[in-house]
Amino acid sequence: MTDLLDQHERDDATRAAHAARTEDSRSTATAASVMFYRCHPETPRHDHDLQTKAEVARAIAGLLGGAYLGDYGEADVDQACAARGDRPGAGTPYVVPSHTLVGSHAARKLGIRELRDFFGGIVPHRFVATKAITHALVRPGTSAPDGWSHDHAELIRNVVLPGYTAFSVADAVSAANMLLERGTVRLKHAEAVGGAGQAIVADRREFEAYLAALDGDLSEGLILELDLVEATTCSIGHIQVGDRLASYVGTQYQTTNGRGHTVYGGSDLRVVRGRFESLLGLDLEPALRIAVAQALYYHVAAAACYPGLIASRSNYDVVQGLDGQGCWRSGVLEQSWRIGGASGAEIAALRALRDDPALSMVQASTRELYGARADDRSAVPDGAWVHFDGVDRHGERLVKYVEVRPDVHPGVRADAQIHSGGSYA
Repeated sequence: MTDLLDQHERDDATRAAHAARTEDSRSTATAASVMFYRCHPETPRHDHDLQTKAEVARAIAGLLGGAYLGDYGEADVDQACAARGDRPGAGTPYVVPSHTLVGSHAARKLGIRELRDFFGGIVPHRFVATKAITHALVRPGTSAPDGWSHDHAELIRNVVLPGYTAFSVADAVSAANMLLERGTVRLKHAEAVGGAGQAIVADRREFEAYLAALDGDLSEGLILELDLVEATTCSIGHIQVGDRLASYVGTQYQTTNGRGHTVYGGSDLRVVRGRFESLLGLDLEPALRIAVAQALYYHVAAAACYPGLIASRSNYDVVQGLDGQGCWRSGVLEQSWRIGGASGAEIAALRALRDDPALSMVQASTRELYGARADDRSAVPDGAWVHFDGVDRHGERLVKYVEVRPDVHPGVRADAQIHSGGSYA
């Protein structure tokens, strides 16, 4: 682990030197306009996830001091480029993709050349953006997509939970047989997000019933890992918007939607200036320090094993709790190299740090309220930034908001007043 992190530090030094050389040439540039790019144009524009992400993109435009150009799909990107060409001094816009971009061609078409040009991530293969890469195959030589890195799975095995990724029914059965001997098993579709597409099985009968419902199609990957109880999910991340850097550590909050499903309900983050390593300088609780170290190692290993992976927004979910034998465990669940559920809080925190140079750290929270709670105006704190107010895909009322507060840790101004309400454009 040490050798990989040492190389990461050397690479960081190289990037810092490059940034210093290019800083002067960019300092006189005009403020960047911002374009929200819909990676899946078949998704309706009124989709709550797309609307939320577009509102965060608008806030990024405000942070960069540029215009918000609106949202575009693949078919109308050329039209947008032509329109920009008619504007004096207009250059390539800053891009906020709705999902992780796959391949360098997609990035080049959008004018993305480096981390300063976009908010999100680029991966060399589609599966690299999913949960699939968190675990090893059942055994070498089994089914896997082209480009699969066996080295990555080996490198990160000590920072993830015991588990496997299966791309065939036979491999899934083998994995389940081994894991069920150690306790209950959580099953997850590789491309599912926000807690969707998951199930917990306690025995072979329950697993077979789950598998039968899939009709044998595991081409996108099925993740099988030990389930933890009394669990907490930590959020560890790093963002770069233009030349501004911030990193964060915090915990997730779960809620229940109107259909009785447990879903992502928000995050409470402690956000500091600087790169990932800045988090290790904080006075963290031992469990959070473990989560940060595991996320950082996963981050470095993925970049080393999947050439072509770059990300200006990196988020890692780390779960901590008790396994079936009552042993405490901690492990990275998944990565997110795209705009995500906590991005509203991330951007609001970055703006607060920009507005007050005396602040070294802020607390940023985001919440998602369903049903009756969404209609209860007293549930939204005064001054909060509401970045979605509408209905979800099932027609249920949904409100999402962000709140930013100064962090009262040593070296942070406790008297600071941070306004997080209103528009961030």
